[in-house]
Amino acid sequence: MSSLYCSKGHQNVAGSHFCYLCGEQIQAESSGTDQLLEQRYQILRQLGAGGFGRTYLAEDLTRFQERCVLKEFAPQVREEPALQKAEELFEREAGALYQLQHPQIPRFRELFRTTFEQQPRLFLVQDYVEGPTYQQLLNERQETGQVFAEVEVVQMMAHLLPVLEYIHSRGVIHRDISPDNLILRAADHLPVLIDFGGIKVIAAAAKSGAPPAEVAYLTRVGKVGYAPDEQLQDGRVFPHSDLYALAMTALALLTGRDPADLASNWQASITVSPEFQRILQRMLSNHALARYQSATEVLRSLQHLDTYRTVPPIASPHSPASAYAKSPPQTDVTQAVARSPMAPPPSQMGTVAYPAAAVTPASSAKPAKPRGDGSGILTLLLVALVLGSVGTGAWLTRDWWLPAAEDRVEEQPSTPYSPEEQARKENIRVRREQLGVPSPFLVRLTDSTFHRQHPELGGRSLSLGPEDATWREMWDAIAVEWLDLFEQHLSAESRRRLGGFTTSDRQGWRSEVNQLNVSSRALNDLADGRFFYLFPEWRGEEFIDLPIGQVWQAIALDQLRALQSGDRLEQVQIPQSEFSTAVNGTLPPGAGKVYIAELSQGQLFRLNVQAPPQSTLLSLYLPVPTQDRPVLLEDSPETQWSRELPQSGFYEVVVVSNVDTPIEYTVNLAADQVTTTPAPESPPENPAEDEPIGSGAGAGDS
Repeated sequence: MSSLYCSKGHQNVAGSHFCYLCGEQIQAESSGTDQLLEQRYQILRQLGAGGFGRTYLAEDLTRFQERCVLKEFAPQVREEPALQKAEELFEREAGALYQLQHPQIPRFRELFRTTFEQQPRLFLVQDYVEGPTYQQLLNERQETGQVFAEVEVVQMMAHLLPVLEYIHSRGVIHRDISPDNLILRAADHLPVLIDFGGIKVIAAAAKSGAPPAEVAYLTRVGKVGYAPDEQLQDGRVFPHSDLYALAMTALALLTGRDPADLASNWQASITVSPEFQRILQRMLSNHALARYQSATEVLRSLQHLDTYRTVPPIASPHSPASAYAKSPPQTDVTQAVARSPMAPPPSQMGTVAYPAAAVTPASSAKPAKPRGDGSGILTLLLVALVLGSVGTGAWLTRDWWLPAAEDRVEEQPSTPYSPEEQARKENIRVRREQLGVPSPFLVRLTDSTFHRQHPELGGRSLSLGPEDATWREMWDAIAVEWLDLFEQHLSAESRRRLGGFTTSDRQGWRSEVNQLNVSSRALNDLADGRFFYLFPEWRGEEFIDLPIGQVWQAIALDQLRALQSGDRLEQVQIPQSEFSTAVNGTLPPGAGKVYIAELSQGQLFRLNVQAPPQSTLLSLYLPVPTQDRPVLLEDSPETQWSRELPQSGFYEVVVVSNVDTPIEYTVNLAADQVTTTPAPESPPENPAEDEPIGSGAGAGDS
């Protein structure tokens, strides 16, 4: 009986519609089987089919019947402009992949056009890799109740991480790492990376007709359970996205289970050394800021494992490969650490298919959420000051840890840091000064984040010796990530004031915002919306007096300036001849807007917000809050409110985004012009004061 193959090479019985291993849809073998293309490529069988067309195993008759893979580009679109654009993107994708020359990546040979099955077709040709996928190997082991051992998984990662560092350094993100897309090559037993996800983006672009940049951002390429949330939900990909998927692949091999079923309790499902578990835990952090930011960082952590010492060098008949296993690429660690986890590598290519114009803007990328407090690094700094012969307390005003111009290494011959680490710290110092972030605050914030991310240290101080060099590298990486976040999300004014915000500042903001007929509650709402979008784990926590509280206050200052400029504030007037009006707009994730309307006591007021379900938080504030009625509506998922107004004055309507994607909304306001004559009321004995800036559980959390 003949067999059918999916695009991963899994063998299925004839008549199968879906692959029994990976679930991929399988089309019947084409009548083109055994056909000769371009008098060169003899098709042997169909391997599978996808959104871009079919994949064939073929022989190259001009290269001694060498086997190769033909990928047919036949997207399911009929409109000529869309098809032409899709072909252009496919060619660009192929051109970018053609530049990748690594012995553990199938080589892309050429593109050619030909007539196939009486239709013009575009084909991409790449090397065929003989060997089983890691998924096939895992399935075979599970039949006898076995899975992969730690040493085998460490070996796979050690041989694959240099490949990832190679593609990332060229601006390429794989997008789809999983056991299905890793082949253990029969010739040399090396893992080979196949099926880059960029072609799937092209297929989606052709099918949807959307602009390439939009498709690059929105297309959800990646397998559920393997790809991180930001990739599956928003389409954003970075080097650490591939590292996350690699760690999930490791879990699949170690447990034999689908990573989607492991959830957050995967630690209980594996038996590995504590050190390797910590490496996987960092790779799999839900917060992008907490992950390793380069493959080289992961590889260096693996080198400390006992199981790494058993990894044999690559003995490959392909001579370039041996260099990759025996000594990982000497990537400039300073550059690797300084690369922003929220932006593409220096090549400015978000995927292999698109140029700089298609990259998701850094400002739209959602950063991860650092947490915590601690003091270990501060103790380390004091020790460093003594060893470095720097005056007591100088760390408060000078960057010994990030040497200033007058504190160069030649003036501190006793520094214990390697030249590489000194260069890394110097780069951080330069970046910090460029952004205007005060050094003492960056130290405190980074230290608190570091110790919350690594509770296994128990808050201990790091030594200055080589035994803690890896920990110090992680600490420096967190400092860089904070600088990246400050650059993307804070103004120059708020960056300069970090670490110096006080209660007096918040009281002053209340006076400033009141001059706009806006309450501090509304300002708190705007600041909370932005802050909890970036750091949702702090919702409900007491943090205003912690280092992270300074970040909230910096955001609040920026929101105050946005209100003062009119960017986040609009006055609404209901025409005298009408009873209602409507305003609309678009809210980016975490953003909000304040509308004020002067209304009269006794009017029947109706408020309605049209937006996607559960996408907004709505507040309605009185002109003068009282103790028995401080607000009418606050941070409510409800979208409508109707009642007779109890006061005259400026009412505030605050709409804040509650989702991770941009939303379009419309606010409808209606007020009857005829008012009733209210009964005389005595003024309240204890009118409620306007809420202070930064009050509440955290910083205006309500």
